[in-house]
Amino acid sequence: MIACEQIEKRFPGPGGGVTALSDVTLTVDRGEFVVVKGPSGCGKSTLLLAMGGMQRPSAGRVTLDGVDLYAQSANERNRVRAERIGFVFQLFHLLPFLTVRENVLAGLPPGSRIGDHVAHANELIEQLGLGERASHRPGTLSAGERQRVALARALVKHPALILADEPTGNLDPANAAEVFRHLATFQRAGGTVVVVTHGDDAARYATRTVCLSRGRLVPASSDSANPPRSPSTSSLAAS
Repeated sequence: MIACEQIEKRFPGPGGGVTALSDVTLTVDRGEFVVVKGPSGCGKSTLLLAMGGMQRPSAGRVTLDGVDLYAQSANERNRVRAERIGFVFQLFHLLPFLTVRENVLAGLPPGSRIGDHVAHANELIEQLGLGERASHRPGTLSAGERQRVALARALVKHPALILADEPTGNLDPANAAEVFRHLATFQRAGGTVVVVTHGDDAARYATRTVCLSRGRLVPASSDSANPPRSPSTSSLAAS
């Protein structure tokens, strides 16, 4: 599915700059839920951005289904990212002047016929428990609700891969568990998930957990127990 091959990322600066990633090799197969765990500043977000085609490595390759993302033109890479990769961020990145429904539809690739996707967007909104909020703007929502909007926005285009950067960092335990359950439902239906986090909560939903330490990736655990199923989200990825 997606593979990092000996990637490095160096940022220029005084004293030779900073090496954020060093010799990172990671392959994520289709249908996996991989958690990358590590403390703040260890390079987790840099790794996720590189995997998503948004941060060119200084060395090494990132391939999606065998195609080198950074050997493509910027336009082609943007197209692949828009069509195949969904992103969920800690700070939500919702547009404050749009409603919940409009924010979800904003996740569609450029050029999409919005009218063709409204029914699917509404279905996701209902499944994520936001039906009564569909016409509300983000400023009226709780943190947990805003993150569920962000998740629906990532899912609306039927991505093959979801990359999530500390998606529960601003949430209480109950809302964090709900977000992870939705991500696990997507994975069980055949999607692929990579979550970077500094906490332990995601591990119970993962098929594999690895650790990032000082920019280097090391194994942490594998083949964790299957994540708990949530009847309320059982059809999420199939929508």
